Amino acid sequence: MRVFRTLFASVDLWLIGAVFLLTLLGLITMYTFDGDNAYFERQVVWIGIATGALILSLIPDYRFLRSGNTTFILYILILISLILVLFIGETVKGAQSRFDFGFFALQPSDPAKLVLIAVLAKYFSKRHELIGNFQHILVSGIYALLIFGLVFIQPDFGSAIILFSVWFGMVLVAGISFRHLALVFLTGVIAFGCMWQFVFLEYQKDRIMTFLDPLADIQGTGYNAYQSTIAVGSGQIWGKGVGYGTQSKLQFLPEYETDFIFAAFAEEWGLIGVAMLFVLFGIVIWRLVYHAVRGATNFERLFAVGVAILFLSHFTIHIGMNIGLLPVTGTTVPFLSYGGSHLLTEFLGVGIVIAMGRYTKQHYAVSEPLS
Repeated sequence: MRVFRTLFASVDLWLIGAVFLLTLLGLITMYTFDGDNAYFERQVVWIGIATGALILSLIPDYRFLRSGNTTFILYILILISLILVLFIGETVKGAQSRFDFGFFALQPSDPAKLVLIAVLAKYFSKRHELIGNFQHILVSGIYALLIFGLVFIQPDFGSAIILFSVWFGMVLVAGISFRHLALVFLTGVIAFGCMWQFVFLEYQKDRIMTFLDPLADIQGTGYNAYQSTIAVGSGQIWGKGVGYGTQSKLQFLPEYETDFIFAAFAEEWGLIGVAMLFVLFGIVIWRLVYHAVRGATNFERLFAVGVAILFLSHFTIHIGMNIGLLPVTGTTVPFLSYGGSHLLTEFLGVGIVIAMGRYTKQHYAVSEPLS
């Protein structure tokens, strides 16, 4: 009993509460009073599994991640899994991005985001005094690029953008100079031009062109974005009511349980519900930043910031995509969207950050400042 009291004494109830409320809102949005509720039923199972994983993630002492080779071994294993999925993975909607185990499927690009955060946190925490040297930006970029490239060629453009956002955000927090930042931007522009010419598939180019002119082809490449904006706007102030979203439940809005769940939520809950969603998500980011500020060392701080950047990137890109401000890239909303791999990864990320808080106080007085 003493062990359990020790484990759960430092549990962040604000963070846990916001996470489960967001998960519940997503679950409710998937439910329909008339028709098949397969997504709802499967998501209930995944929430149970993710909750169990969250509880288990509170047990370890994660100081082993900032020393030794464990983090690098996890990185190598993720690279191997991303290579294997290209050969033996299941192809769904044109993307060969997940392993099919029969009763469940696993998408390795989701845990890859968490592993990348750990690798970058360890790398930057050991070199915080020398972060101004461009070589460290380059080396960290290589770590990210290997995962980014393997995810991109699946092709999973959405996850690739999230991975880039995580790397870029952590580089900024670690202390990159403005001169190096300009160089990174220039490199990004050149890389984008090369990818447009030699890497992007036609449907990906179409999505970007649709972003520039969403109404140019509303019956073709712009259909999803157009229906999504209709759904968001039709919710007005109070929404149409839970389970009564016409755009989503009548299948005008495709993938409403994953890629367009914000639009489905906004249609049913309206502006009031969207404001509540933003408040809950704001609480999640606030508590992650809170844990980052109180981190025992730079590793814990950077890891917590990395998880916050991961969630914020998903949230921002998904909503921008749903209201027509960003191209449709197939990203989820943390805790809200349907899916087991991303939900499991998100719960694990939250659990690890909370667990790191157990030894924060005893080390806080001697911890070094975040660069």
